[in-house]
Amino acid sequence: MDILRSLRAVSEASGTGVVDWAKAGEAAKASTEPGALDLTPADRRGYATDVRDARDRLREVAGVDFAVPDAIEVQNRHHWIDANLETFRNVMEPIEAAATPAMPDLSRVVNTGSMAFALGFLARNVLGQYDPLLLADEPDADHGLYFVHPNVVAVAAALDVAYPRFRRWIAFHEVTHAAEFGAAPWLSEYLESRVERGIDGLGAGGLDPDAFAELQTAMTAVEGYAELLMDRAFDDEYADLRRKIDERRGGGGPVTRLARRLLGLGLKRRQYERGAAFFERVADERGLAAASTVWERPEHLPTDREIDDPVAWLARVDP
Repeated sequence: MDILRSLRAVSEASGTGVVDWAKAGEAAKASTEPGALDLTPADRRGYATDVRDARDRLREVAGVDFAVPDAIEVQNRHHWIDANLETFRNVMEPIEAAATPAMPDLSRVVNTGSMAFALGFLARNVLGQYDPLLLADEPDADHGLYFVHPNVVAVAAALDVAYPRFRRWIAFHEVTHAAEFGAAPWLSEYLESRVERGIDGLGAGGLDPDAFAELQTAMTAVEGYAELLMDRAFDDEYADLRRKIDERRGGGGPVTRLARRLLGLGLKRRQYERGAAFFERVADERGLAAASTVWERPEHLPTDREIDDPVAWLARVDP
């Protein structure tokens, strides 16, 4: 980690955009140790086996036929930053195009520093990621599945759980997201349209609350279903893993908690909790197959009110 080099990269931000993305990536990597990626043959076999077994088990339990992405990467933290830099850029592009800052040079430095901070913090904390490539320049490109190996190893040690078992649980979680997008071919376009509407409104100086509300509700369903399905499909004991990872989501020192608030990660935790409670109730009432009907068509997504009132969703959809 080289904080001075990170600050220097931010201070050198230039160009015509609101963010100097090259410097943001450079600064993020300078402030973040890449972590060891000295995978043993057993590690490589383990990741491949975990993903394959998760796919097969999820197909069986959920009754959903889906494929895992061809692009399955075991990364260090710098690899993760490189893989996600373009995603951040795509999301910000419409806002950048519409922005007219009063002090563009100063604004560019501040924005570049903010993006570097976000990328670095996430790279140090993300364990795995299913990437549906929303807003990608090549929409037909294969989705990605990433595991940040140094973080998986470090968190397993911090939580005092066996690394192979923890790695397998994370694989089940990320492959569950692949199952969701595989079961719902319309989901990527649905999410993209809400992101684009919301960003267009911000870029025009306004706000499209309906787009953001629909996006928030859909992501609550995505995260909640993943929580339910991974627990019911995982082929080992998981109660201790669930408890410890939930504690980790809300823990950390003051700086970490502040960073989570600034990046909206507290909101993401709330998504997990609300979504999981919704799907647990639906599955308990009608079974897992009924919960999976959420992905049959966009109209089956729960509304924000129904997330907290699963009985109302059951009455409307009648799965």
